[in-house]
Amino acid sequence: MKQVLVRGGDVVVEEIPVPSVGPGTILVQVAYSCVSVGTELTSVKLSGMPLYRRALKQPHNVRRFLDVARDQGLLRTVDIVRGRLASGMPTGYSVSGTVIAVGDDVAAFALGDRVACAGAGIANHAEYVSAPVNLAVKVPDGLDLDLASTVTLGAIALQGVRRAAPTLGESVAVIGLGILGQLTVQLLRANGCHVIGTDVDPRRIERALSSGMDHGIDPASDDFVDRVARLTSGFGADAVIITAATPSSDVVHQALRACRKKGRVVVVGDVGMQLNRADLYEKELDFLISTSYGPGRYDPEFEDRGRDYPIGFVRWTETRNFEEYLRLLAAGRVDISGFERATYEIDDAPAAYAALKGGGPKPLLVILSYPPREQDKKAVVIMRAAPARPGRVRVALIGAGNFAEAMHMPNLLKLREQFELRAVVARTGTNAKSVSLRGGASYATTDIDAVLEDNDVDLVLITTRHDTHASLALRALRAGKNVFVEKPLALLPTELDEIASFFEGRDHPLLMTGFNRRFSPAISTARRVLENRATPMIVTYRMNAGYLPPEHWVHGPEGGGRNIGEACHIYDLFGALTGGRVVDVQVRGIETHTRQWSRNDNFVATVGFDDGSVCTLAYTALGARDHPKERMEIFTDGSVLTVDDYRALMVVGARRERWGSRTIEKGHREELEALGRCLRDGGPWPISLEDQLQAMRIAFRVEELIRSSVATR
Repeated sequence: MKQVLVRGGDVVVEEIPVPSVGPGTILVQVAYSCVSVGTELTSVKLSGMPLYRRALKQPHNVRRFLDVARDQGLLRTVDIVRGRLASGMPTGYSVSGTVIAVGDDVAAFALGDRVACAGAGIANHAEYVSAPVNLAVKVPDGLDLDLASTVTLGAIALQGVRRAAPTLGESVAVIGLGILGQLTVQLLRANGCHVIGTDVDPRRIERALSSGMDHGIDPASDDFVDRVARLTSGFGADAVIITAATPSSDVVHQALRACRKKGRVVVVGDVGMQLNRADLYEKELDFLISTSYGPGRYDPEFEDRGRDYPIGFVRWTETRNFEEYLRLLAAGRVDISGFERATYEIDDAPAAYAALKGGGPKPLLVILSYPPREQDKKAVVIMRAAPARPGRVRVALIGAGNFAEAMHMPNLLKLREQFELRAVVARTGTNAKSVSLRGGASYATTDIDAVLEDNDVDLVLITTRHDTHASLALRALRAGKNVFVEKPLALLPTELDEIASFFEGRDHPLLMTGFNRRFSPAISTARRVLENRATPMIVTYRMNAGYLPPEHWVHGPEGGGRNIGEACHIYDLFGALTGGRVVDVQVRGIETHTRQWSRNDNFVATVGFDDGSVCTLAYTALGARDHPKERMEIFTDGSVLTVDDYRALMVVGARRERWGSRTIEKGHREELEALGRCLRDGGPWPISLEDQLQAMRIAFRVEELIRSSVATR
């Protein structure tokens, strides 16, 4: 399919794999998409800036960058950012079209439904989009799809009006009369308000007046604050809604000064926010922010998992705002048919953006259209046709998230004598293509079956979210593929049992879980020191895991919680160090008096092995993130071995050894090296099936004991 991407300050149209449809989503063939002129032009401009200038413009992204760099390393994180920028970023957030496929558990939509969809990263400028059910609504009969494609802009304007809470007969001023301001004017008129508006462009003032605005103020010839006072008998506006876009804070000062006592100001547009206390204090004003489309925005439970808010408690969610805006359009209460509009076909998208960046009058609405074409619904896009090099393991990567990009992709490239990236599979075509370009893959796809049916794929590397690991691993194994799956291997004991039963009494491919710590240089050195020990071990492991908010996906059904999702690493490490079988598991968890922490955020688990060794994990989210994350001490044979955050190993005792590194080395490259040797040369699996199953069974037992210990207190 064709999709618009932003790259290096330019707009391009490229072939991208059609997105997949999953549970709770619909696949939509797009008829029209609406360009958000201000927001998208800003994105295009930013994409052409050097990284340091982008950082100055977007400090919130700098914080996200630093969070990722703390875990993945600075150089790896910079490499991810540069790779994504070089491959192009999707743009657009408002489309309309027809449903052509529905995912599992979708009851509200059917094939052939006319729908409008919203959301950055979802409702892109593309021939096909996959949208969660709460970010899609049906288009009323009789409403043209080109008008319905403005659904996102309409919901933004509608939510801004709702935040202002206008009542019949109030005077409300609107600053900024672009498309959001024009829609706001009409919505206020529908609420029975007297509307005053201003904009630096006199033509927009005239347009708003023709749509029912009562008074227009040209800032070039009149003072906005004084004129508002005169138009409101000296009291000031009951409310002011800011729909302008400017880095200056002057517009906010004007809005506050134009209000009556105990009035309210609502910020919808992107404006400077340097507030003057006196402007607010003397009149006791309410200063409000309108968040995008309405309640539910940025809530993964609502948007990703499709959980609605009860109407008795939240009357207007973002979904209901979408529906109401389209209803108002269909009823003629909001009329955008007369707005200056420019429509371009998808192939002409670069020309559309170029026209918007140029001088001269600009239309209020810019629409992209998507004429149907033959062979446009491909889930596979060929990147290169170069033949495979003999002797290398041909890899299909399933899942193209941050971890895969930061860790596995660089390591696969470093180990190119062992591995060749054959294909990349991701839910969205842009991610699949982006990672394929970085890794030199033969093709990018959103269809898992494409790689499972590919005879030139030797190894499937799974890096999706935790709840898909077991099912995807089994699908690949049954297709005869060797499998590397990131931890955890499974989230449920029944899933683990199904994997175990697959290997009973048959020739089988290789299965390896990404328990990388046992392959780290520090642990490899420690195991050499311990190989001739004569006594059991006492092992204490402290993981300062750091706090994750309750809404983080790790705590949800996709993640399985922190014990199963992360601590399984350490249970495998205990097994690797002792070389034994588990005989006993004991757990003590703490229960806090708030909902800030999950029950498996803070616990101590003690695991006994058949050689007499006792291994203890203290896992906590209570500590400071700036403190080193992991530390392990091993006591045996008159020696003490200390692993300090996988940067250093110190041995004190009969045999003194050291290992050190300037960076954290947790064994990700080494585990792939071991896997490559095994697949090419044969021999025992890098981690035995028994060890992989044991690590997960310890995790399941710990989870059971955490739940029961909390429940009995």
